[in-house]
Formats: sequence, structure tokens, C-alpha cells
Amino acid sequence: MDKWIELVKAKMSELKITQEILAERVGMSQGGIGHWLNKRRQPGIDDMNRVLQALGLDFLEVAVVIREPDASKGDGQDLAKKYNPYFRYPVSGWRETAEVREGEPPVYGEERFELSDYHARGAAFWLEVTGDAMTAPSGISIAEGMLILVDPAVDAVPGKLVIAQWPGSAEATFRKLIEEGGQRYLVPLNPTYPKALYTDECRIIGVVVQATAKF
Repeated sequence: MDKWIELVKAKMSELKITQEILAERVGMSQGGIGHWLNKRRQPGIDDMNRVLQALGLDFLEVAVVIREPDASKGDGQDLAKKYNPYFRYPVSGWRETAEVREGEPPVYGEERFELSDYHARGAAFWLEVTGDAMTAPSGISIAEGMLILVDPAVDAVPGKLVIAQWPGSAEATFRKLIEEGGQRYLVPLNPTYPKALYTDECRIIGVVVQATAKF
């Protein structure tokens, strides 16, 4: 709930939209919107998604994840009451990701979605890691088969894990962006793979903001 409120308020500020305007778009009273944003009342999942759509955040969707209660707390709450709002993002392929052009929304072949508590700044999407170029012997390691969440609106600064595309390449690539001696490089976490000099011809598609494994 807090993440949803934070996202809605930030988008309202960005678009210079008042509670009155938002209420008109959603089809309810300004007081109702105010109750939600001040946590005096809690909106339902459908209402939360209506507000996101009214703000132009159609690529986001609030979903519900049921969590098993922590028996150690002994609170005796019902399982169905243990839930948190999550955002739902589409899963893309490496080739179709590289085909997305600037200013155009991504198009995905199959409607597959995965959940995350991360609220994206842009049209975020998941990718499934292939190969072992980002599998490291120590420290941060992203193994093959893991899912990575990519946010195109996050600034690609040195130290970030990024999805990039080289000129002439039909697929995107996953690397760490670093800076050494005034030059930037795209570096694999697996030291057996070579690093590559980053140039203006290389397109950064997005920054990896989360990684998760499926069991």
C-alpha cells in the first residue's frame, strides 16, 4: 500500500495533476482519493489499478500475493489476510527486447507476467538469463535461468548492471557498466569472458534492478 501511494503521488507531481483531476478521471469524489492517499481508507486491488491507468501507468498492474503466516509471531491471522500488493511485469525475450525502438512501447509475443514489489519508473520487463557470462566465482552472480527485472527509465551509470545492444546485433546482451581511466566498458561478471569498450554506438536498453530465481 505504501509503495502504491508513493508511486501515485510521484506521478501526480510529475504530471501536475491534483486530487480533483485524478478523482474526475477515476469517476469518484476528491474526498475518496484523499482518503486513499492519506491511508484513512484502503482501496481494493481493482481501484488501485484504475488509478494507475488514469495516470497513464497502464504497463503496471497491482496484484496480490498470498503469504504464509509467520508461526513464530503467534498472531493467529488467517492465511488469506496475509497479502501484499505487488506489481506485475511482462516477460520478454532477448531478441524482441533488442527490437524495441526509442519512443515505442515494447511488444511481447506471449502474455507471460511475473510479480515484483519494485515499482518501476518506466515500462519495465523481465528477461530470463541465458549463458554463464554473468555467473561470478564470488560476489554478485546472476546464474543462467534466473529472471532479471529491467527498468528502461533508470540512469545507466557506472556500477550498474545493464541490458545493451551492439550495432548489427540481433539480440540484447547483459553486462556490468564500469569506468576505468576515463573509458567505459561493458564487463561480464564471469572473468573468463572478455570485456568490451562501450561507445556511443552501443544502445543501453535498460538497467537491471532486481534478480530472482524460480524454484
